[in-house]
Amino acid sequence: MKIMKKTMLLAPAVALGLTAMAGAPAMADHAAGSYSTTFQDINETGASGSAWVNVEGSTATVNLQASGLAETFNDGAFPHVQHIHIAAQGTCPSIAADDANGDGIVDTVEGQPSYGEIGTTLSLGDADKSPAAATDISVAPSGESFTYSETFELNEDTQDSLADGTGVIVVHGIDPAGLSEEAASAKSNLVPELPLAATAPALCGALEMMPAGGADTGVTSAAATNGGNGGSDMGMIALGGGLLAAAGGAYAIRRKVVAGR
Repeated sequence: MKIMKKTMLLAPAVALGLTAMAGAPAMADHAAGSYSTTFQDINETGASGSAWVNVEGSTATVNLQASGLAETFNDGAFPHVQHIHIAAQGTCPSIAADDANGDGIVDTVEGQPSYGEIGTTLSLGDADKSPAAATDISVAPSGESFTYSETFELNEDTQDSLADGTGVIVVHGIDPAGLSEEAASAKSNLVPELPLAATAPALCGALEMMPAGGADTGVTSAAATNGGNGGSDMGMIALGGGLLAAAGGAYAIRRKVVAGR
């Protein structure tokens, strides 16, 4: 990927085809408990992983592990925005059932009836966790494998979905090289400046409440690592040319790479 000298605007949250919801602090504690999921590989990427969410009052701790994801944009690590999706069926889509246009991929719009809108963005560190940060890849984990662990205030909309069994974690971003010619060359059906692959779901897991006592997550890292260099500044990554050609100009992002293997 080409290294850029200027930071350009990111695509809005609607790039993932999901309505941004209010990110007001949660006041209720009706979602208290522990939730877990084992991810499904939505678009035959070969990726896998699992996640755990523990809620105490309005505070959530999210631990997530993923591997086998798209690894690079040429010279940079592939960013993978991730979210807790809410307020729909609480399930994950499949190519067989949900590829409405027959291009061999479940895109974000096709997956929305299953997993719903964005309730919480699983960003790194102190970055915004609201739906407004949905496509801010400068605060997203990246690379082929990563471990994510963060504690933050959980908004009430997401608490509601966890409590009623409709919370779903989705990790986005797939390698265009593995797609059909039609899908690989397609633009996002919501933000034409972005390619379809940049916003398509890679991993999906419906969150289910765990028995009292929960389980050992095995996750201890607060961010993904890359040979001990997690969080190293990789400068400006352009979403233009190569894998992610953007119509009318490249999208560049100053980000911190947290890729690990």
